[in-house]
Amino acid sequence: MILAMKKILITGSNGQLGRALDLEYREEDVFFIRTDVAESEGITALDITKIEDVLSLVCTEKPDVIINCAAHTNVDKCEIQEDLAYQINAIGARNLSIAATKVDAKLIQVSTDYVFSGDASEPITEFDKPEPVSAYGRTKYAGEAFVKEFSNKHFILRTAWLYGDGHNFVKTMLKLSETHDTLNVVKDQLGSPTSAAELARLIHYLEPTESYGVYHATCEGICSWAEFADAIFARAGKNVTVNHVTTEEYRKMNPQSAKRPAYSVLDNYMLRLTGNYRMQSWEKALDEYMETLL
Repeated sequence: MILAMKKILITGSNGQLGRALDLEYREEDVFFIRTDVAESEGITALDITKIEDVLSLVCTEKPDVIINCAAHTNVDKCEIQEDLAYQINAIGARNLSIAATKVDAKLIQVSTDYVFSGDASEPITEFDKPEPVSAYGRTKYAGEAFVKEFSNKHFILRTAWLYGDGHNFVKTMLKLSETHDTLNVVKDQLGSPTSAAELARLIHYLEPTESYGVYHATCEGICSWAEFADAIFARAGKNVTVNHVTTEEYRKMNPQSAKRPAYSVLDNYMLRLTGNYRMQSWEKALDEYMETLL
């Protein structure tokens, strides 16, 4: 008996997580259906905001798994493009959920720490109540609700401070270090920097299982953006002074539309409860990532 090859459809394939998934599964016998908003080599164009397009592709390809990496992630633009953010982050997730259920596929939805208010003082578990305070957070939380409503078999993974192959904080800091000896970076926003490679490993771990539900999925440990910048420059051997400034001070110098969470440390509680799976520390994951850059 010849078993059919597993088929995985990925949205947002050109993004950081989409590229990390390519690498994570490279030695496994899997057929990828790579999609993004624009067509390119090896990637099929798919507008997840259009239910007809989503149903057509999914019902034709009949994937076993759909991984939704597509999102409107520019938190400041979401404030002035909230309708568009709802279309991509919420309606897109709804459409994929409906299609996944139609072909009996698993759905993996990537969500965010922004579904919480940022007012906590200790790591936030999956059992704490979300209270988004930004358009980005509201639209991603609405997407979570649609996934729960329309997908029979789903994983919702909340991550934070993601970086990988693409535009991210690490590369921004390294780029700025080429022209700046001193940088102002926020010291009073705390979180857990998470590499796309680590998140891809977790997806690979959960995807074959039936341990459905909501999971927090960040690298272990806590730091501020300023401490993260210090760690980046230390590893890169860059002689850059990082001024640790408050959010209020930074906003005066660099106006921002969206409210950022002051505390967005997620506790990967469900991973410990259900399988004792632990993601790498943010420091170790950063070491691994920097080796690919330097």
